[in-house]
Amino acid sequence: MRAFRPNATRLAIFDCDGTLSDGQAAVCRAMDTAFDLAGLPAPIPAQVRRIVGLSLPQAVLSLVPDAPEEQRLHAVDAYKTAFRAARLDGSLHEPLFPGVEALVRSLHARGWVLGVATGKSDRGLRATLAANGLLDCFATLQTADRHPSKPDPAMLLAAMDEVSASPARTVMIGDTAYDMLAAGAAGTMALGVGWGYHEPHELLGAGASAVAGSAGELEEMLDAIGE
Repeated sequence: MRAFRPNATRLAIFDCDGTLSDGQAAVCRAMDTAFDLAGLPAPIPAQVRRIVGLSLPQAVLSLVPDAPEEQRLHAVDAYKTAFRAARLDGSLHEPLFPGVEALVRSLHARGWVLGVATGKSDRGLRATLAANGLLDCFATLQTADRHPSKPDPAMLLAAMDEVSASPARTVMIGDTAYDMLAAGAAGTMALGVGWGYHEPHELLGAGASAVAGSAGELEEMLDAIGE
């Protein structure tokens, strides 16, 4: 695992679902509702978990590639409505993974610049971070509202530009191959986490320098490369 090259800004960009927060149940529930309203067969939960990390239109396309575009668009809109309704009625539960809050606060306190690159919407990401008390820790938030889906590197490139960080001093942290491939395309380092939706061997195969098994182990990896 290589170390950072000298520069002022150390930037750590996190994925959200599957990396910072556990939204698996909420995603599967909203996708079930969306497919039902769009007249599509219920998606298989294991397949839904595999597409977490993609932007919503790409996720729906991956699940039902042969469905008419009109039905897919209906499913996308219905998913957004179902997710928003769950947030408003208090039934949405997106807890942080164990140790993540302490990790984020420790990195922030020690001078790391932190960002998020996610397939969530702006509103959804801000709500998740605010609900878990971490919104103020992040200097740059990049979402599917303004960028193409990962593995396109646009979110990472925008995050680096916003905080004046170089690829040589930036690391992407995520739980899916999409995150690792986006890092490779953006020229940044990539670290995987083993508690999300893709297996460690998939992350390593997609370009991860290493895969952390816990938030504490991830912090040790970041310490090793960040000096």
